[in-house]
Amino acid sequence: MASRPDTDNFLSLFLNNTPLMDVRAPVEFARGSFPGAENAPLMNDEERHRIGICYKEKGQDEAIRLGHQLVSGDIKAQRIEAWKRFIARHPEGYLFCFRGGLRSRLTQQWIQEAGIDYPLIKGGYKALRRFLIDSLEHLIESSEFRIISGRTGTGKTRVLQQLPNPVDLEGLANHRGSSFGRQVTPQPSQIDFENRLAVAMLKARHLKDGPVYLEDESRLVGRCAMPDTLKERINQAPLLILEQSLDERTRIIREDYVETMSADYMSRDGEEAGWLNFRDYLLGALDRISKRLGGERHARLRSSMEQALAQQESSGDVHGHDAWIQPLLQDYYDPMYDYQLSQKQGQVLVRGGSYEVIEWARSNAPA
Repeated sequence: MASRPDTDNFLSLFLNNTPLMDVRAPVEFARGSFPGAENAPLMNDEERHRIGICYKEKGQDEAIRLGHQLVSGDIKAQRIEAWKRFIARHPEGYLFCFRGGLRSRLTQQWIQEAGIDYPLIKGGYKALRRFLIDSLEHLIESSEFRIISGRTGTGKTRVLQQLPNPVDLEGLANHRGSSFGRQVTPQPSQIDFENRLAVAMLKARHLKDGPVYLEDESRLVGRCAMPDTLKERINQAPLLILEQSLDERTRIIREDYVETMSADYMSRDGEEAGWLNFRDYLLGALDRISKRLGGERHARLRSSMEQALAQQESSGDVHGHDAWIQPLLQDYYDPMYDYQLSQKQGQVLVRGGSYEVIEWARSNAPA
């Protein structure tokens, strides 16, 4: 393999989806890493913990000596094999540790002793994270935004993905943004969400032209919090308001939250356990807004939901769910959206159905 130099061209790494080998410990990786990164640690969590104590009590030289004792023999051979497998799959990638220091250099040295030259990222995780934080602040301040708004169930995310330069906040957060918005796979950590957002914004700026389209979201998308500055820009930006009939919105909600979610749960957990987990998800989502619904309305909707679930389980017919979806939209979500829309400061650029909004955006895209 031809030798490649170490790099500090962070922008190129992210714009090109460069594979990244994160050699930090699993606990560090879990707190946050980068799109395209895989964890192939030099030390596991226990080894890192013991070496950290040694460093504090006896200094760097003793900590390094202990590290070589802990990661030696078969353990060292297994780690090198894991790195070689990553490199075989991703010859164009780079490795990094926290600061681009001892762990990166040692990993690079051991790989080299195995006959492979593989470059590292100068400054490591800390420099990459700083670059993304600074970039995101600048991009939020300097970008032109247009916001897809509309009542719950209008299919905003579906339309967003067909617009010229979208950044999908719900996709980045792996959450649909409401009490019912949880997915079968977990949300990213807050740091991972911020890093994903920064990378998506960099691509929107450098790989495409024109305004960035975002969906109108609360500051919290599930448990992931967008920057306050971005929420302020969303509140002030021009709006494209998506409108659909109640029947169409009911169909979209049924597809997304009943048909797709039940299939996803059963695909993940098997038919029996998946059904029970889907049932718990749907009832739990309604229960989480019980105080805002009020006791009587919550009880009425829950009864309708339980009947619909029983019908779905016995016959596969999902249309019984309309009995709770429509009143929840009309009596709960619509008044909340109408109030939030009245607080918006941005100019309304277009109102209409999916076709009208998409055509307006495309016809107003840069040539």
